[in-house]
Amino acid sequence: MEPYYAKAERELGISGAGGVNPFESFRSGPYPLPPMPVKSSGVLFERGAKKLGLHPFPAPVAILSKPYQGRMACTNCGLCERFGCEVKAKSSTLVTMIPAAVKTGRCELRTMCYVRKIETDKAGRASGVVYFDAKGKEQRQRAKGVVVCANGAETPRLLLLSKSAQFPDGLANSSGQVGRNLMVDNGAVAMGMFEQPLNEYKGIQVTRALFDYYDSDPKRGFWGGGGLDARFDFYPISFALDALPKDVPRYGNGFRRFLAEAFTRSMTILSHSTSLPFEKHGFDLDPEVKDAWGLPALRMTYKSPEDDLATMRWLLERQVEILEAAGAKKIWRLPVEDVTFTVHIMGTARMGDDAKRSVVNRENQCHDVANLFLVDGSSFVTSARQQPTATIQALAFRAAALMGEKARSGLSGR
Repeated sequence: MEPYYAKAERELGISGAGGVNPFESFRSGPYPLPPMPVKSSGVLFERGAKKLGLHPFPAPVAILSKPYQGRMACTNCGLCERFGCEVKAKSSTLVTMIPAAVKTGRCELRTMCYVRKIETDKAGRASGVVYFDAKGKEQRQRAKGVVVCANGAETPRLLLLSKSAQFPDGLANSSGQVGRNLMVDNGAVAMGMFEQPLNEYKGIQVTRALFDYYDSDPKRGFWGGGGLDARFDFYPISFALDALPKDVPRYGNGFRRFLAEAFTRSMTILSHSTSLPFEKHGFDLDPEVKDAWGLPALRMTYKSPEDDLATMRWLLERQVEILEAAGAKKIWRLPVEDVTFTVHIMGTARMGDDAKRSVVNRENQCHDVANLFLVDGSSFVTSARQQPTATIQALAFRAAALMGEKARSGLSGR
């Protein structure tokens, strides 16, 4: 996988410093861009972590620290989280790979469309898709091969919606694993307020991270680990609604005074922790609820395993220790609860060599349908302590190379 991680970093534009994380694996070369400048939260995180003998390092980010491939460097506007980037410094596929693909003349974007079914021919191969166009009219697109990149929720949903006489339990689901083994975006939040303004609302979210607690340790009494980073991804309204300590009033003068002081003086240490896969966790089609197109809605079944909760609670104490060592004058924890919201969705169409226990092979090719590929977080078999985007992109480059090989041989190989 390493060559494909490196290719993704070069093609997209990743800023970072190779060799500074003592826990990182082999790298064939440096990041294409130097790390972003450290923020106040990064300085304090580094100070506290080093006092505890830990190993913080500059966080690699998909944001340009310098101009790259015709795009401007980050201007530190402070609106990275949940927003697009006006100067195209955020290295998303929207400003990197997709424009490059369209420019070749061999890629067409059909936006505002909604695929409802993947069709198959008599031989059991994918023959095209049926979709609703931007005007809500049903269309059919023939294809020699189909690639699904709808991630851990909508990918299994589309497969289940594509059932037929050939595939009565859903497309590519002879294993019964489609929609199972859901893993979510776990993590705990510790907040710290300092004497001096940090002004964390400016600039990017994260400039320092550490992986000292990444591996599981049986001495802890549970299975799991995670990484930590320093950040402040709140805006004034979300800080006021979601991030205040319990002893702060929710209205009145006390509320206003705390917000005025704390918003510019606070930072967060966030953990990215293990989410264990279980077959009972996942997505299926709701038998009653329909979406806007009259199709069965997605239904989620999930309850955080006790090991996951124990991991988050244990990491939360490590986060507090770092804030204490960094000199925070006030520290509070956000509650560790059963997951009700998740950003990264993994699992549900897992990768494996055994067709009876997995949906895709190691090349992201469906065991049951030779010309159907699932290239997103659904193929993950572990949560990898979150932040899966780089791995998804590396898998995509790897799968694309393999698709080219298979296309030349008729997509018949396994």
